[in-house]
Amino acid sequence: MNSLHIASYNIHKGFSAFNRLRVHELRAGLEGLAPDLVFLQEVQGLHQRHASRHSNWPVQPQHEFLANGIWHDHAYGRNVVYEHGHHGNAILSRYPIVRSDNHDITTYSFEKRGMLHCEIAVPGLRQPLHCLCVHLSLAGPGRRRQFDMLAERVADAIPKDAPLIIAGDFNDWSNQADRLLAEKLALTEVFQNSVGRPARSFPSGLPLLRLDRIYSRGFDIEGAQVLHGRPWSRISDHSPISARLMPSDDEKSAMNGAFTPSFNPRSPQ
Repeated sequence: MNSLHIASYNIHKGFSAFNRLRVHELRAGLEGLAPDLVFLQEVQGLHQRHASRHSNWPVQPQHEFLANGIWHDHAYGRNVVYEHGHHGNAILSRYPIVRSDNHDITTYSFEKRGMLHCEIAVPGLRQPLHCLCVHLSLAGPGRRRQFDMLAERVADAIPKDAPLIIAGDFNDWSNQADRLLAEKLALTEVFQNSVGRPARSFPSGLPLLRLDRIYSRGFDIEGAQVLHGRPWSRISDHSPISARLMPSDDEKSAMNGAFTPSFNPRSPQ
């Protein structure tokens, strides 16, 4: 592995900002972008009403439909459950996911949130890559508590010298994550590193708010971009963000045998 291509995208359950079904255009867009790892939020695992209303609604859960044989491994964390279905976060990976574990980080009963933790065997890294896909609260106090939950998870379950990526929809327009999370965990936000501030990613038609983030540890950042304009502005209410990461000198080594997972999963949701 010379570099690692990462993307993060709130896919709005496969619908555009104006609630037109766009999951097929979404799959084509992701295939064209072709990242190694995809962090997805608002992924529809099941929705019986949409399936009955839309003749082209995928039979598979959206994360499986989007993986489409390109991302051979994938994991889904169910966060919100209702009578006719459920949705949550997902990670798609070109490399083996050797562990996955979903954690409830809900701070308000009306706003279910989750943190999907995957451990991925990436060739060329001396130990597994830990990936956390998150979708945080719209409310500041709840979001600050979730920063603490994230920090506790990293401290309890991830070795301090392990490579780490945390990505997703942070809903952090006031940019508190750098002070409350990144500094505490020695993380670098890819756009903060490249252009001095997080990317504008919402709404997709005219991005003004800096909601979506990719934080990393154990990598040098080659570049980062927000995908503006069509087709992306027609697919979801968020713009996807992506980055290319190069393992730092400490992380580079030839892969010797299989990775040994370094944390014990709790019961997945």
